[in-house]
Order: sequence, then C-alpha cells, then structure tokens
Amino acid sequence: MDQYFLFNSRLGIPLPDFKKTWEEYDLDTQHAILLHWEKIRGSIPDRIAELEKTINHKQAQLSNESNFVTSCELNSEIAELASIINDLWLWYRTHQDITSEKMHG
Repeated sequence: MDQYFLFNSRLGIPLPDFKKTWEEYDLDTQHAILLHWEKIRGSIPDRIAELEKTINHKQAQLSNESNFVTSCELNSEIAELASIINDLWLWYRTHQDITSEKMHG
C-alpha cells in the first residue's frame, strides 16, 4: 500500500498519492486503498490528541514566560500546531464521506 500513500511529515500521517485517476485502478486495488485509508483515518484523532497535549504544554510555558521574543516563538509554535490540527480534521472529515460512499456504494 505504500505506493499509494506518501508520508506527510507536517501532519505526521501518510496521505493519498495516486499516480493515476481513481477510475483507472481496478476494484480490488480501490478496495485495498480504501481499507488502508480507513486505518490511517482512524489514527487521526490520536494524532490530534498528541498535538493538543503539546499545545497545552506550550500554553503553560507561555503563561510563565516573561521574555517577549520567547513568548512570540511559543505563540508561533502554538499557531502552527493549531494549523496542523485543523488540516488533520479536514482530512478526517472531508474524506469520511468519500470513503463511506466508495466502500458501501
């Protein structure tokens, strides 16, 4: 299945990376890809929980930080983690309907 997915280091999960259109894959391959995606998709909430813990830790640091530059860096890191979480939720929700439709339709 690795040939159909590429690890995204920013998000921390593999994402679909198709070399041809969906319809060009035979039904068995489509089914295998969808099953693999469901496993990846199922791991997204755990990945988000990890990132939220990191955000909470950085927010605790920020509340005790008196150095302006360090505060700005922490704020920037928190914003980037929040952006990653947002992107993960988009992947989780957007492709839920597609996967369900393809697997059951």
